[in-house]
Amino acid sequence: MPYINIKVTDEQVSIKQKRLLIEGTTQLLVKILNKNPETIHIVIDEVPIGNWGVNSKQYLATKKENDV
Repeated sequence: MPYINIKVTDEQVSIKQKRLLIEGTTQLLVKILNKNPETIHIVIDEVPIGNWGVNSKQYLATKKENDV
């Protein structure tokens, strides 16, 4: 029973994008690991942008810097 946890920032990921992530990840596990799609569980967690860090900085700060 594969379990995949996808984490993304909460920057307006659409329902369609989430569906495509679930479908694509499932297809990848079926193709690469020969898993039965009925046993694959995928969870998408949306992390508040203020709780995400990259390059030793809070991601929200890097977004603001790039917007200037």
